[in-house]
Amino acid sequence: MYSVHATKKLLDRLKEPVEAPVAEPTTKLGNWYAKPLFWKPQFALFVNERTFLPVLVPLAPASTLLRRFPTVLAVTLKEHGVPRSFINAEFDAMQLVGVSKTQSRQLVGVMNELAFQADSSRRYESETSELAIAVMLSRTPIGIMGKSYRFPDQALATLVEAVNRVGPENHTSTSAD
Repeated sequence: MYSVHATKKLLDRLKEPVEAPVAEPTTKLGNWYAKPLFWKPQFALFVNERTFLPVLVPLAPASTLLRRFPTVLAVTLKEHGVPRSFINAEFDAMQLVGVSKTQSRQLVGVMNELAFQADSSRRYESETSELAIAVMLSRTPIGIMGKSYRFPDQALATLVEAVNRVGPENHTSTSAD
């Protein structure tokens, strides 16, 4: 199971039942935050809580967004050179989803900053794909109020390395800070 903390605008589009509180995810990456990007066509920006890894997914149709997200995440992880075993384990653990309102104003701030950067990148480089934008954003330092700054791609690599070092069956929680 994976969990998505969505903004009100995205929750209105998803029409999914909202859990309060959402169950703890069984995935190695943990919680995701998401918001809509009102581009043409529209996208949803997902940001990982532990690594700040951004993933862009076409929003339409909104009713299938949460079922399509794991596939797009797998492609994004492959682009970052994540081992196939990690990707498969993550994908398998993402068969169920819990949805709730955003809980961290700080993570919403990180998500808003990444959305701004994605919008700027898309505006000035119109030929850039959403995967290329997400990869570019993952190489940008992002953080919370002068602390916890990280490069999402490096935080992802650190988390994957820690999971591989501990072993997938013994892994419970790893912070990429």
